[in-house]
Amino acid sequence: MPSHSGLFTVVERAARKAAPRLRRDFNEVQQLQVSRKGPADFVSMADQRAEQTIYEELSKARPDWGFVMEERGEIAGDPNKPRFIVDPLDGTSNFLHGIPHFAISIAVEEPMPNGKREVTTALVYQPLTDESFWAEKGRGAWVQSERLRVSARRDLSDALVATGIPFMGHGDFVQWTRIFGAVAPQVAGIRRLGSAALDLAWVAAGRFDAYWESDLNIWDVAAGMLLVKEAGGFVTDFRGGDRPIERNEYLAANDALHSKLHKLVAGALR
Repeated sequence: MPSHSGLFTVVERAARKAAPRLRRDFNEVQQLQVSRKGPADFVSMADQRAEQTIYEELSKARPDWGFVMEERGEIAGDPNKPRFIVDPLDGTSNFLHGIPHFAISIAVEEPMPNGKREVTTALVYQPLTDESFWAEKGRGAWVQSERLRVSARRDLSDALVATGIPFMGHGDFVQWTRIFGAVAPQVAGIRRLGSAALDLAWVAAGRFDAYWESDLNIWDVAAGMLLVKEAGGFVTDFRGGDRPIERNEYLAANDALHSKLHKLVAGALR
């Protein structure tokens, strides 16, 4: 078994405590109470219950740490301490439509001496398959006790690429269409499965060869980005730069495919 820190034990315990209720709610999806947060952006009681459980567990273990959460927003903690970044249900629309592809995503972001913050612990947990994708900085990426490596494919013609497609009220249709037009003719296939956290976890696992998306929130990608990096991959903005979160652009792949894709994507956006 790979060794992991006590902090990761805390993170995984919180996710696993929230998971059984999510599984029950998923099996009774027609009875869920649902309200609208915005255009085609739903929040369910399942989201809220899962987030409450995770918040209570993590607060109990680290009472002076802050949070960034999908439903509650930012909760201030000691600014000199790490904070948790939590998406209690990434893939809410899938969940509400009975599609079994969603995850709990939890990341730990630590303050650095230079004033910036860096994600050092990550978990993407799929409650239905019981797959726990996790990483700690410098310790690699794993699913359960199996080491993760990004795909070794080097040719775009062999690559299966994941993306997120803009929809009502979200995303830049023109930008996405340009990128799709540049990438699609060069690759073996493109998939849109509806959970950014799992898309990135699957890049780390080599199931997807690459991924691109924009217009995301930090809780969608914080854990997944560390998974990809610790599995030997790269996550940049669309032009190959090191500011994906600031630009809100995410391009993930192994080194060979990343180089080829970022040229295609950057060329499409000129």
